[in-house]
Amino acid sequence: MGFFSKLFGQKGDALFAPMAGTAVPVTEVPDPTFSTGMLGDGIAIEPTDGKVLAPCDATVDTMFDTGHAVSLVADCGAEVLIHVGLETVGLQGKGFTIHAQNGQKVKKGDLLIEADLEAIKAAGLNTITSVLVCNSGDFKKFEKSTGSAVTNDDVVIRLAK
Repeated sequence: MGFFSKLFGQKGDALFAPMAGTAVPVTEVPDPTFSTGMLGDGIAIEPTDGKVLAPCDATVDTMFDTGHAVSLVADCGAEVLIHVGLETVGLQGKGFTIHAQNGQKVKKGDLLIEADLEAIKAAGLNTITSVLVCNSGDFKKFEKSTGSAVTNDDVVIRLAK
């Protein structure tokens, strides 16, 4: 068992940033559905790039037809929801390109969605992206890292059962 595994539980119990940008506390998301923990605990990202990458090895549970969100079941058991922007479901898929399908196994770093951040902003919508663990209560250890620029090489959530 490696050093990381000893500290944080089973190998793979880390979620990397699914988008490049600045990681911020989920409480800063100006929508109570996300900021109050109603859907689970997590972080948010103010994105600088519209590529949504797998934050870990996982299976795509639900790829929303509109491409604005995806839910994954991580190999470590975390149920992860990545929701790009606020009220973006109303774009009905405009500005989103889907690259993964329901039931697909993905590896950390695989491209899931491409979001046209400029088109989202032009529609008057916020691009802040919530990264939530919907079953966060299932984990004894739940550590979040926010306040800095991140890429898919940076751990934003560490989990242990």
